[in-house]
Amino acid sequence: MLCAPLVCALLLLVLAALAGCQQPSGADGDGDAWPTTPAPVPTQASGYGVVFLGIDECSSFGRESFTEVPCTSERAAARVIARHDGRAGEGRPCPATTDFVLHISEQRPSADEDGDGAVPQGYACMRNLEPPHPGDPGGGGGPRTIVGDCVYGAGAGEVRETACDSASGGPSGGRAPEYQVTEAVVRRSDCPASTELYVQLGGPQPVGCARPL
Repeated sequence: MLCAPLVCALLLLVLAALAGCQQPSGADGDGDAWPTTPAPVPTQASGYGVVFLGIDECSSFGRESFTEVPCTSERAAARVIARHDGRAGEGRPCPATTDFVLHISEQRPSADEDGDGAVPQGYACMRNLEPPHPGDPGGGGGPRTIVGDCVYGAGAGEVRETACDSASGGPSGGRAPEYQVTEAVVRRSDCPASTELYVQLGGPQPVGCARPL
């Protein structure tokens, strides 16, 4: 290119300035991308997983006051086997062998598991890490009555669950059982002839057929 010395010098300065203004907008063959703004860093409350008391996480002792702890901790008492949002009485039922339910109040700490500053209301279905397991058939407790459980009459058409071994002075103690749920069926007419008591179970087979002990 032929030009006067002064014109060439000015032209070179303009080209150099334009080249200095350009920056890569993506990644090259071997390098990293150049972000235009810093990537957001998620905040997470200490001890929380992706969900507070999510499935397979553990809680400390206590049902009124509790914390999430590592399952290997000496403070760990029970494991979450199911977790749902909302109120326990209005949401999905816990698994049949749930030992107890932890009701989780809505919380709005400064930082939580997903960074939105809130832990929604919900409930965790818990299973003790060690026996006893009141949610097992005949265990005398748990949030649900299931096949194998024992009950006694509590008056006014009501029954309450009690441990089946209470009849023989077993370790569970409590009231002696009067009936045992032997089957779960869709309707009362499906129960065997030996049935003397119908127990409301809920679920797809809501009728419990109970025989006297």
